Amino acid sequence: MILDRFRLDDRVALVTGASAGLGRAIAVALAGAGAHVACHGNTRAPGATCEAVERAGRQSFAVTGDLADRATPRALVEETVKHFGRLDILVNNAGTIRRAPAVDYTEEDWDVVIEVNLSSVFLLSQLAGRHMLERAGEGTGGGKIVNVASLLSFQGGITVPAYAASKGGVAQLTKALANEWAGRGINVNAIAPGYMRTDNTAALQTDETRNRQILERIPAARWGEPEDLAGAAVFLSSAASDYVNGHVLVVDGGWLGR
Repeated sequence: MILDRFRLDDRVALVTGASAGLGRAIAVALAGAGAHVACHGNTRAPGATCEAVERAGRQSFAVTGDLADRATPRALVEETVKHFGRLDILVNNAGTIRRAPAVDYTEEDWDVVIEVNLSSVFLLSQLAGRHMLERAGEGTGGGKIVNVASLLSFQGGITVPAYAASKGGVAQLTKALANEWAGRGINVNAIAPGYMRTDNTAALQTDETRNRQILERIPAARWGEPEDLAGAAVFLSSAASDYVNGHVLVVDGGWLGR
């Protein structure tokens, strides 16, 4: 049955930035499909997300750490593997955004955004990839890595130079890792959300003019909700996407097609 290929029964997933917004929606969706989930929180504890995972009948595990710290990726992967015994799915969702005109953009803001949005994605993927490759070599299965990119993987945006650079990098990193690992049992893909109703877009939502301009451009005529990513996340984490490699799946209400 085709729907069986979307099941994630007893798979183990690590979702970064799972305390709220897109990460929480993805973590709950994976649990609903049958996965046990390690829920990461950066500045906010992911307790509520862990409770939602457990209400779905799956096991949860809370992990915390600042992804601007180079030591955090290793700790997250090691703690997840130690707790569950393995890692089958990595969702690199955590991200940050800092807005300012390019001529005023500070080095500190640039460094933090690139570190959290791009460098940590590489380090987490590298560490998880090593574990998955070892398991694939032992005949116990490979794994799935799902990165959260953005419309700004394709467009430049305004007053977000570091964010645009980082998300462009995420899309290219996704393809680079897929090229190396597709033949070794690991699928690496990405989701590019459109304008989603989250804390990161609060400033745009409350700006009457910008909010109107955004809605006029979206064929679906609404902001996306975090739950709109659920289907894409489950698909790219499941056997249903076994022949999908290096793809950036856009979930944007039609924005890029306009």
